[in-house]
This record gives sequence, structure tokens and C-alpha cells, in this order.
Amino acid sequence: MSAPHPLHTPHLPNLHWREGLAQVIASAARGEGEVATPVPNLLFFRREEVTQPCACLIEPSVVLVVQGTKQVLVGDVAYPYDIDNFLVTSLNMPATSQVIDASRARPCLGLVLKLDLQVIAELIAHGGLTPPPERSSDRGVSLGSVTAPLLEAFKRLTDLLGEPAAIPVLSPLIQREIHFRLLTSDQGARLWQIASAGSQSQRIARAIDWLKANFTEPLRVPELAERVQMSPSSLHHHFRLLTAMSPLQYQKWLRLHEARRLMVNEDLDAASAAFRVGYESPSQFSREYSRLFGSPPRRDVDTLLQRHLPPERSTATA
Repeated sequence: MSAPHPLHTPHLPNLHWREGLAQVIASAARGEGEVATPVPNLLFFRREEVTQPCACLIEPSVVLVVQGTKQVLVGDVAYPYDIDNFLVTSLNMPATSQVIDASRARPCLGLVLKLDLQVIAELIAHGGLTPPPERSSDRGVSLGSVTAPLLEAFKRLTDLLGEPAAIPVLSPLIQREIHFRLLTSDQGARLWQIASAGSQSQRIARAIDWLKANFTEPLRVPELAERVQMSPSSLHHHFRLLTAMSPLQYQKWLRLHEARRLMVNEDLDAASAAFRVGYESPSQFSREYSRLFGSPPRRDVDTLLQRHLPPERSTATA
């Protein structure tokens, strides 16, 4: 397993904003897990111990840790992030999330803000921004350096929790500013590319949207490539470059996780869940399920139920 770069300690962002954010999150997220907030698209999280890797489908989002350390793994690459590095994802993509520094006395605290690619596109079109000198062609997830203006904007966004009547009016304005700060950050090229009409990354995002909406249907790569105006070979190349998966592997991941959810939450047996998500062969489903989750469907589901754990959710809480 490799890492894009080790955690580092650049010029520390404004301590005042970070500590203020930590106090707000600690107050709102008193129990472990994720907490939705009245501010649209904003989620807090708290973890009081190091965790095992947990699969998730991360949405286009920015994840900010204000205490502790987390990491997300995409393919064989680890992206660790802490108070100095934010995580930004520009695509819906399967990943593995893990808390690597947390304790009851000093829990891992942070927030997730779902990104609005339409807002990014509008800022690019009408915000008078200068295009980045280089366009990113790496995977749809990366680490950026936390700055004081970004922290300050997030603090003002979380302060709205104490002024509920202001949320509908001020939240869109502050979130728009956060999108601007990200576009002008060291990760601006990545967001610029994914929101630019006609770019390869934007075409892959459209392919992913189609797969998410139609994962139970048979996948014909030439038809999907034509739908997003790419050649099959280009679709396969850029899809793997951005997600560390082929389109077929991505569809399989979606199917297997949905089947797992159906067996746990709706008490379906393995064969019924397999057919519901698009498999024609229960034996093939069982083989692929065991390969992904490490045990056959029934045994895996029984383990989850005994431990009172829900299946991994499709969530941005990387």
C-alpha cells in the first residue's frame, strides 16, 4: 500500500478557527458516528477509537478533520488527512475509510460538506477565475492544504447552527464561498476539470451517474461509452484512472453492497437479493460476494446482525 505523500506540518492554519470548529462539532456529535445538521449538505462525525477499514461510497465532498487523523484508501493508495490536510473527492467512488488516530480523551472530530458541482461550474463560468496552469489527471480523490480562509468560512457555516432562522438565507452564500476557496486552493485543478463540460473527467462523472441509477441492468460498455461520447478504450482507461476500477468492477461493487443491505435491512435471502440487484446466477453472486466481503452471504450477514452493525453505507464520511 502506498501513500501519495506523508502527513506534513506546513504553516499552521489559524488555531482560533480550528478550536472553535472542534468545540461546535464536539457539542453536536456527543455519541460516536455521523450526525446530520440542520445546515443542508453538512455532516459532523466523531470517533473515539481507531477503527478497522470500512467500505463506503464517497460522494463529491470535502472532508475536514479538526482533531485526530483519518485516511481513505482508493485502490492501493492511502490518503491520510489531519488538521493540516483536507480530503476532497470529485466523483462518486468506492473507497475504504479508517480512523487512525483517536481516543476517548481526544476523539477524532470533523465535518463533511457535500459539494455542488453546479455551483463549481457557475463559479468557473462567471466568477472571473483564472484557469489552473495544470489540469489534474489523477484519481478523483486527493489531499489539499488547509488554509485560514477555508477554516474561517467553515466556522461561519457551523455558527449558523446557533441561528436557525439564518440558515436558509446565509448557508447557500457561505457554501458558495467554500466552493470558491476550494477552486482557488491547491486542489482547484481537480475540481475545475470535473466541472468543465466536455472534459474526460466530466464524462466519467456522467458514466458513474448512469451506473448508479442503472446498476441492476446488464452493462454494455460500448453503449455506455457512446452515451458519454467516448470510445470504449478511452472510457475504460479514464474510468480506471479516476476510480481505480473498471466500469464492470464498479457495477459489481454497487450490486454487492446493495445486496448486502437488502439481506440485513429487508431480511432477503441470498438468492432473492442476488436477483434483485441484477445477478442471474446465485452461485456467481455467492462467489463474488465471498471474494469482496471475505465470507459467504449468509455467514457475513449473520456476523453483522450478531454485532448489531449495519452494512456499509453509501456515504461521504470518508
